[in-house]
Amino acid sequence: MKNTLRFLAVPTLALGALALAGAPAMAHDGSEHYQSTLAQLNGSKAAGTITVDVTGDKAHAVLKVSGLPETFMNAPYPHVQHIHGGAKGVCPAPAADTSGDGVISTTEGAPSYGAIGTTLSTSGDTSPAAGLDLTLAGMGGSYTIDRTFDLSPETKAALEAGTAVVVVHGLDPATLTAAAQAAKSDLEPSLPLAATSPALCGTLAVSQMSMPVGGADTGVAQDTTGGADAGALALGGGLVLAALAGGTYVVRRRTAARAA
Repeated sequence: MKNTLRFLAVPTLALGALALAGAPAMAHDGSEHYQSTLAQLNGSKAAGTITVDVTGDKAHAVLKVSGLPETFMNAPYPHVQHIHGGAKGVCPAPAADTSGDGVISTTEGAPSYGAIGTTLSTSGDTSPAAGLDLTLAGMGGSYTIDRTFDLSPETKAALEAGTAVVVVHGLDPATLTAAAQAAKSDLEPSLPLAATSPALCGTLAVSQMSMPVGGADTGVAQDTTGGADAGALALGGGLVLAALAGGTYVVRRRTAARAA
């Protein structure tokens, strides 16, 4: 009986080892992946998502928004958007409206999300200097910005600290209170308050799901902690247990047959 069990255990354990060895190793490309689902601010009723992939000092951002005001003064509405940082790393609550006009302005929200680190422009300059350049803004109610740019030290530090916040600006003046409609922008007096006030906001967090680099798609997510892939280990361990269970079943069946 002992010899039979030993004989069966060796191939079943070997099968489990092969299962573990055959599980694909999840390579890490040295990049960090961040994402956020943007929530509406100031009653904008808009929606959006953003992903930011960072490799060294380069970043690739994909921003998708919808439901923003489409036109302003009979032209496509220019929406500027930025990655803010250096503050609390959160979106402002209604109490941030210290003026009482019913709108959280950009400066009123600054203690929550901080200063501009990167301008998510459609092309060209991504520095804070381009923060109000309407020629580089997203246009209309729905659009996508997909581009790679040099990552500023301020934005990189905010991402690593978990305090990077994406803010999309531009409200429909018709939805604001009379006081807010009459007010000038707190950033650029030549513009109305609606043009530069935040409409969408979201904190960028490390993505919990990242795809492996190279090889066939296994359907198993990479472990972002940098250790061995948990899904692959679970699969290999499951095969070991199944193999051992099968070996025990064979031993018991043969023993019962001999007893009969």
